[in-house]
Amino acid sequence: MTVTSANPLISLPYEPAFASLGEDYFDPVRAALFPQTDLRFRNDQLLPLLGLEAANVSDEDFIEAFGLFNGDRPFLAMRYHGYQFGQYNPNLGDGRGFLYGQLRGKDGYLYDFGTKGSGQTPYSRNGDGRLTLKGGVREVIAAEALQQLGVNTSRCLSLVETGEALWRGDEPSPTRSSVMIRVNRSHIRFGTFERLHYLQRSDLIQKLLDHVIEIYYPHLLPSENPYAEFYRELVQRVAELAAQWMVAGFCHGVLNTDNMSITGESFDYGPYAFIPEFDLRFTAAYFDYSGLYSYGNQPYICQLNLGRLQVPLSLVMPKADLEVGLAAFTHHYHQAYAQGLARRLGFATAFSPLEVELLQLTVENFQETQLDYQGFFTAITEQFNEGWRKDPQTILENSQLPAANWEQWRKLYHQILVDRPAESMAEIGDRLRAANPPTFPIRPVIETVWEAIANEDNWQPFNDLVYRLQTKT
Repeated sequence: MTVTSANPLISLPYEPAFASLGEDYFDPVRAALFPQTDLRFRNDQLLPLLGLEAANVSDEDFIEAFGLFNGDRPFLAMRYHGYQFGQYNPNLGDGRGFLYGQLRGKDGYLYDFGTKGSGQTPYSRNGDGRLTLKGGVREVIAAEALQQLGVNTSRCLSLVETGEALWRGDEPSPTRSSVMIRVNRSHIRFGTFERLHYLQRSDLIQKLLDHVIEIYYPHLLPSENPYAEFYRELVQRVAELAAQWMVAGFCHGVLNTDNMSITGESFDYGPYAFIPEFDLRFTAAYFDYSGLYSYGNQPYICQLNLGRLQVPLSLVMPKADLEVGLAAFTHHYHQAYAQGLARRLGFATAFSPLEVELLQLTVENFQETQLDYQGFFTAITEQFNEGWRKDPQTILENSQLPAANWEQWRKLYHQILVDRPAESMAEIGDRLRAANPPTFPIRPVIETVWEAIANEDNWQPFNDLVYRLQTKT
């Protein structure tokens, strides 16, 4: 339904794609009424995708649409289940958010506007349905950081402070409240299908799968076997996403099946962290006592969750097709990881024998020395110069790298440079700068930003950080 409104955010041509499936998949809900609505973040970078110019959208427009939730359109709390830390939970669903609307972007793709912190729903499970302001700040930072690092991620369109005092066990309380709008391709999750299997509704699984292919994989519609082709492509997307996280040095923290998107996107950032040093055992969630969702486990968990998705899908398609699709996960992952790591080292490919050897040695050295992960890529970007092609000893000569581990690495890197034309040095430098932005939000950086907000209501450090992330400066 198109709403006539002077507010350009409310009058966008939203499409009822998910709503058209019917109430077997969602519950209509209302947004909470908040005592305060202060706009703390607006993502003007996303407005052109929506067909809007930033100059034509006021802060008051954002508040009216995404804080007061004015407008004549139903909001939908989506139903789903999920495996949480290995245990199946049938008591899930959108508990503090809803699907605000769906919009066709200027690129032709359909996008979801999803809320977080917008109030209680039938799935709040005695929770207050709210989002802490710190949680909202952290999610904005995560999405913008991942975007600059080339990860297929959701992004935040707005963050509004809502003026309530919240009590949380993992933050000093009372703490401030907020509501956020997240933009991504789809909020349909692996757990959306798992719920329908739990209910033994193969008819609803097939209806949802047809919807997913029609909306998000339309290029597969002419296929003789679109179900098998869908799963095969999803496996590839998820494998590539896992590789993107690993290359970026990002630990999602909670890879439950209800946090896995059917379009293979990264979203829903809670206790995430960027690794300070290279450590495969690093965990982001303080409650992940076993290290199940550690940084190094992420590819394995993604593959495991794809295997769990086979259970509902097997009610409407042959198990053999699913097994064939999942068998390609490891190949897709290693190929994407090698390509991503090669880019961070300045190279466009990762397939020559020397390049393969360099990548293997890079990972081995990371594991053995546990050096500052992002600091290494910052150093290689800032120190890169023409002299590296002439003398391997000048490569990272200003970095404190253990000689025993990195001497052979320098020789390999030097040889790759020598094998390329001299004019390619400029391209390598450009590629390094594109792949290795200088601003990186490890936990101390985020905490410093939050302390300024919490102690002084000073938003300048936050605004500065987001600006640096978005402009790669």
